[in-house]
Amino acid sequence: MEFLGITGFGLFCLAVLLLNATPGPDTAYIVGRSVAQGRGAGIVSALGISAGCCVHTLASAFGLSAILAASATAFGIIKLAGGAYLVYLGIRMLMARRQEPGAIAPPEARPVRTIFWQGFVTNVLNPKVVLFFLSFFPQFVSADSQYKTAAFLVLGAVFVAMSTVWNCGTAMLAGTLARRAGSNPGVKVWLERTVGAAFVGLGVRLALARN
Repeated sequence: MEFLGITGFGLFCLAVLLLNATPGPDTAYIVGRSVAQGRGAGIVSALGISAGCCVHTLASAFGLSAILAASATAFGIIKLAGGAYLVYLGIRMLMARRQEPGAIAPPEARPVRTIFWQGFVTNVLNPKVVLFFLSFFPQFVSADSQYKTAAFLVLGAVFVAMSTVWNCGTAMLAGTLARRAGSNPGVKVWLERTVGAAFVGLGVRLALARN
């Protein structure tokens, strides 16, 4: 790692672990999908979010994030779009109909591809992630490194790998808990609406954030 100019790699891994343990829009989406459709859907959403992180990695490595962060107009548009998308997802969950007692609810029919792309968009349209990659990664790359692009790509790959493992674990846990609560329709709807409310709150906060 040192030949690429990467410094403090162990500290980087620890920081990534702690950041993944901090709930945010990505975690909320994964939990929401796991509650609504089970562990498989949660894992697919986690993979979509990982794909979004790959986009941020490439953007950071090749300087696009710096251009985006320097443009107030572009940043503002992405911020509003990301916030609106989260609010949209949250409202859909809040409007979920309560199942009548004794009825058997069919599984929510949402294609795997849709789940994946929703996770992808949730991550890509989050300007906080743009700023995170832009401000966090340079801390672990030497200023005099001749391989900055390669260093960013390596750090990004490690970040994506660690985040994927963590997010898939989150999906498994949330899906398992939701399945156990499935015998009580009221509990399941309560879970969905709680996550939906969290989505709306996160979306509004994201859209109104000043930085």
